[in-house]
Amino acid sequence: MFVLIFVGGVLLAHFYLWHRLVRGTTGPGRLRKALTLVLALLLAVLVATFLGSRVGLDGWFAWGGYVWLAVMFYLVIILAVLEIPRAVVGAVLRRRARSEARPRAAVAETVPAAAPVTVPEQAGGGLSENGARSDEGGLSENGARPDGGGSPGNGARSDDGGPPEGGARPAAGEMSRRLFLGRATAAIAGVSAVGTVAYGMTSALGDPVIEPVEITLPKLDPRLNGLRFAVVSDIHLGPLTGIGHTERIVRMINGLEADVVAIVGDLVDGSVARLGRLARPLKDLESRYGAFFVTGNHEYFTPEGPQEWIEELDELGVRSLRNERVEIRHQGAVLDLAGVNDIGGASIGDGPDFDKALGGREEGRSTVLLAHQPIQVAEAARHGVDLQLSGHTHGGQIAPFNLVVGLQQPIVSGLATVDGVQVYVTRGAGFWGPPVRVGAPPEITLLELRS
Repeated sequence: MFVLIFVGGVLLAHFYLWHRLVRGTTGPGRLRKALTLVLALLLAVLVATFLGSRVGLDGWFAWGGYVWLAVMFYLVIILAVLEIPRAVVGAVLRRRARSEARPRAAVAETVPAAAPVTVPEQAGGGLSENGARSDEGGLSENGARPDGGGSPGNGARSDDGGPPEGGARPAAGEMSRRLFLGRATAAIAGVSAVGTVAYGMTSALGDPVIEPVEITLPKLDPRLNGLRFAVVSDIHLGPLTGIGHTERIVRMINGLEADVVAIVGDLVDGSVARLGRLARPLKDLESRYGAFFVTGNHEYFTPEGPQEWIEELDELGVRSLRNERVEIRHQGAVLDLAGVNDIGGASIGDGPDFDKALGGREEGRSTVLLAHQPIQVAEAARHGVDLQLSGHTHGGQIAPFNLVVGLQQPIVSGLATVDGVQVYVTRGAGFWGPPVRVGAPPEITLLELRS
C-alpha cells in the first residue's frame, strides 16, 4: 500500500511539474521535448533509488534520487503556493490588455470613411468607377489593396503583426503573457527550491546540535540530582552516511561526559552485512553506567529482523533493552531504566511488552523509559512512568512535514507532558531518505535530571 501511494504521488507530482515548468514555460518544439526528457530521466532515477533501497542495491544514483526527491517536494510546495499570486497577476494583465484595447477600437470606429475620388480612366492601372484601382497594384472597390498589404476599410490590420478586427490583441499577445507568467513563476520556484535544499543538506550533513535540557522529576531521589543522559536517536546508518557520520556522533557524545548513553531506535537502514562496518565506532562510546539501545521501526524493515543487530551491538558494548529494565545506581540511590520494543515489531511477535518491562517495580522509585515512538506514552502512563525518552519524528526533518507528523504523534520534538508523563522527543542525529533537514537540525540531547 505504501509503495502504491508513493508511486501515485510521485507520478502526480511530476505531471504537475511538467505542466508548470515545461509546458508553461516553452512553446511546442525541441526545447519542450528536451525538458520533458530531462524530467522523465529524473523520475526514472528516483524510482530506481527507492527500488534499489528496498532490495539492498543502493548505487551511485541514490544521491541523485534522494536529492531530486527533496527538490521535487519543494518545487511542488512552492508552485502550489504561487498559484494564487499567479492567478491574480494574470487577471491584472488581462484587464490591462482589455483596457488598452478599448481606446484603439473606439478610434477605429470614429474615423470617417474616405470620400470617393473621380479620376479620368487611364490605361494600365486606372481607377474604377468608385475611385479604386482595378489592377494588381491598385485598390479594390472598397479602397483596400487586393494583395492584403494595405489597411482595410475599418482601419484594422489584416496581417499577423497588428491587432485583429475590433482592436483586440492577437493570440501571440496572449501567448507571450502566459510565457511571462510561467517563466517568472518557474524561476521563483526553482531558485527557492534549490536554495532550500542546499541549506537543508548543509544542516543534515553537518554536526548535530547539542541540546541541553533539565527535567525535574517529583519522585526523584535527591541523591540522583544531576544524573546526566546523552540521548540520541534516528542515526539511520545507511549508504549516504558513511563511517564518518558514526565517528562524529560518538566523538560528540563522549565530549558530554554523560552518566548514561541512550540510543532510542532507528540506528540502521540495512543489514549487518551491508552496514556493520559503519556501526563499529560505537564500541568507543564512553559513559559512567553504560550505553543502552531500544529498537525502532527501521530495525524491523530488514528481512533479517533486529536480532542480528542486537547481537552486533552487544559485541560493541551497547546493551539492548528488550522489554526489560536495569537499575542505575548513583551516589547510593537507584533509578529504574526500562526499554520497550518498537510498535513495528508487533507484526512478527516482537512488539512492546510494558508489563514485562515495568511490572514489579519498587514503589516510590523513579523510572525512565526508552521507547522509540512518542505515541507509546499512552501505555507508559498506565504503568506509572515518570519520564519517557523517544525519537522517531525527526522533528519533521523537512518542513512543513512537522505539521503532518503532529497528526500522528502527540509530540513532534522537545519536552511535553502527556497523560501526566513527561516525554522528551529528540529530533534525531541522522536523516532518512533525502540528506536534507529544514527547520529541524540534527540533535544530540544532554538531559540532566533534577529532583
